[in-house]
Amino acid sequence: MTMLADAPAGRTPIETASMTYREALRMALREELAADERVFIMGEEVGVFDGAYKVTAGLLAEFGADRVRDTPISEEGFVGAGVGAAMLGERPVVEIMTLNFLLVAMDQVVNHAAKIGAMFGGQLRCPLVIRTPNGAGNQLTAQHSQSFDQYFAHVPGMKVVAPASATDAKGLLKSAIRDDDPVLVLENLRLYTEKGDVPLDPSHTTPIGLAHVAREGSDLTIVSHSYATVRARQVAERLSAEHGVEVEVVDLRSLRPLDVETVAASVSKTGRALCVEEGWATYGVGAELAARIQHACFDDLDAPVERLGMAEVPLPYAKNLETAALPNAGRIERAVLRMLGLAR
Repeated sequence: MTMLADAPAGRTPIETASMTYREALRMALREELAADERVFIMGEEVGVFDGAYKVTAGLLAEFGADRVRDTPISEEGFVGAGVGAAMLGERPVVEIMTLNFLLVAMDQVVNHAAKIGAMFGGQLRCPLVIRTPNGAGNQLTAQHSQSFDQYFAHVPGMKVVAPASATDAKGLLKSAIRDDDPVLVLENLRLYTEKGDVPLDPSHTTPIGLAHVAREGSDLTIVSHSYATVRARQVAERLSAEHGVEVEVVDLRSLRPLDVETVAASVSKTGRALCVEEGWATYGVGAELAARIQHACFDDLDAPVERLGMAEVPLPYAKNLETAALPNAGRIERAVLRMLGLAR
């Protein structure tokens, strides 16, 4: 069932449909496979099994085994094959079962994919997409619940995006596939069942490198990405209802390139910034943001920039301990109230 999304005056409304984040990713893949014969998918169980998280369900039957390729359990091998295919003009979309397993292919990503455009003076490019879920909260223990977003965003030559909504899941994945540089698309596990209104126009994309004000406010800015944005919006709504506090939420959407301008505009308005991420705060995305914000907004800040991340321990299996370790809604709310002088 479709609906017409609100559009600015004078513009044609955008036709949308309500669907899950998982379905939005599948739509993006289907549209790009149909539009460009150079696009193909490869990864563990993406074909016959329909993907570990069913994102690629039905695509093997629709496009065939040449376009949807199952691989051995060898991340370094098939990421390397993707790099080679991209260098020869194809547009591979490589699925890694979880971000944790991409560590096995770190050399291919950092020393090869990210370097090719510069080392060949632009004569060769690497239009490779790596899409993979990450994040915690699913009792998958310490080796399967990590957020290494900053590891890859640290690397020049890589682009890293982290859609927090079904709309951006489709839009950013399409932009990534069309990009001539390697792009890592981070999909938090807990987002796959989240629903949103997704544009049906195959030409609709979300620009890489442009943050989004997910909720407007005046008292404090939360800067976040991926599932942390979902938590931040929930907290913001509760704080508004219970305390009359209006929190602005800026969804980064893209970690490299980083849209500092949108973040700075928000913080200059509110005077306070809390950076929330699912990863460890030390040397994390929030650390980079804190440095950028204090440089861009020094005269506008009414309080130090604060960071909130996961407890810096290997994540426990026990549900109560896992929940306590995460930057959950309760921890975010307490941090906001403390920064506003409404709690200790």
